[in-house]
Amino acid sequence: MAPRGLPLLHRFEVLFERARGLDIASVRERARFTARVHGKSYPLVFVDMLWSAARHRVGFNDYMEFDFAILTRAERATWVTSPLALELSNRYDDPAQVHRFHNKVDFNRDFDRFLGRQWLELVDGNADELEAFAQRHPVFIAKVPVSKSGLGVRRYDASAVRDWPAFHAELLAKGEVLIEERIVQHPDLEAIAPGTANTTRVTTFVKDDGAVEIINMAQKFGRGQVSDQASFGGFYTALHEDGRAMGMGYSTAGELFETHPDTGFRIADYRLPMMEEVRALITDVALVIPEVRYVGWDVVVTPTGPVLVEGNWGAGVFENKPSATGIRHGHLPRYRAAMGF
Repeated sequence: MAPRGLPLLHRFEVLFERARGLDIASVRERARFTARVHGKSYPLVFVDMLWSAARHRVGFNDYMEFDFAILTRAERATWVTSPLALELSNRYDDPAQVHRFHNKVDFNRDFDRFLGRQWLELVDGNADELEAFAQRHPVFIAKVPVSKSGLGVRRYDASAVRDWPAFHAELLAKGEVLIEERIVQHPDLEAIAPGTANTTRVTTFVKDDGAVEIINMAQKFGRGQVSDQASFGGFYTALHEDGRAMGMGYSTAGELFETHPDTGFRIADYRLPMMEEVRALITDVALVIPEVRYVGWDVVVTPTGPVLVEGNWGAGVFENKPSATGIRHGHLPRYRAAMGF
């Protein structure tokens, strides 16, 4: 059984790094936004934000995004925050294995049977393979192998390419060497947020006995761009264990979405299609590299079932937002029950 408690030394290391990189102007901006949204005193929110970061491992954006200004101390204690999530990753994920999640090409090799799509790695001299791939998949995705937050991802249309060797060289120069077939999502998702392969974040933990526990889920919604990440205008909503939305959508910047801006779909009415198939897929993929025990998986439900997009060993935080859901507790009790800390 894993020892209980989190290493005190690591807490101090995280706090030191945060203090060293403190952007006080950014903190003030978040505090002003929070105070304005919730009708609170800016000086009090500012001080509380700093105290929460120093004493309770609450990221500044966590404080704003998850409405800590309106929560009691006991309620706050139920949230998974960004610093805590990082601590858990460092505690439970084998550092000798996490590199297998860093590079998307390597990840595709390890998890190929779960991807549900064709892919190609660009190297010197395979422009003909790229052209043949594009003939099979006229709209395709190109990715930089090492990136995050949806950056380094582009969508291309083969009809716009006139010179394949030159285009191949251009992609190599930009580092966009992972080429993938475009994912066609389930019609329920396409009706809500068309034009983007909308991913479901499923966070899992491999327990001491080898059982896979789903400890958090969230549905991301895009705005027709190549990615559903916040940097592309995307937002998300936390999901119940059965795949139902907890409430409205919200962005990392604190914006609320009662409906999807492009279709008018009421986000609180969302229910993840094929929930049992998602559960089965995730149980299988979580055991491919069981030494990396705590992972945030991104999947897309297609008309024929869910497919894997990527795995994030630094699982990140996709928590509940009380002003969007009316629910005043977070997911930490589920994490504790699964992980035993």
